[in-house]
Amino acid sequence: MRIDESLTNKFGQQIEVQGKSKRRLFLTVPKAIALEVCRFLKEELGARFSTISGVDTRSAVELLFHLPIDREHLVVTLRVPVAKPDLEMPTATGVYPAANWVEREIREMFGVNFLGHPNLQTLLLPDDWPAGVYPLRKHSYDSEIENTEREN
Repeated sequence: MRIDESLTNKFGQQIEVQGKSKRRLFLTVPKAIALEVCRFLKEELGARFSTISGVDTRSAVELLFHLPIDREHLVVTLRVPVAKPDLEMPTATGVYPAANWVEREIREMFGVNFLGHPNLQTLLLPDDWPAGVYPLRKHSYDSEIENTEREN
């Protein structure tokens, strides 16, 4: 059975196939079932974690979970829209522990709060970075960021 058929059989109309090729499968998944889909891909189909990327679409931050299935020579990408202004998503660290640092980075760059994350301390931005300013959000380019002098 093909991967997209397995997912459709399990999750029905809750997921939407957005595109597929020989080596890629793109699915849109609501955040309410995103972790369940990740767990199914890992436990039933052997998907491993590669990374999560983010895209600001202005109305939401779209999280892209990139999950290779090596035996199929396929990368499944789950598109999970997280609507603004309530940018909250359950952490994927319970399914994929390697999501830890990536979720921390996405929180700093896009402002997505990963509920239940074991350690959301700052990873990349300086300690004096202004609260509420997220470098990869589209509106951040309009924000004035004060240049501060400090010693190294």
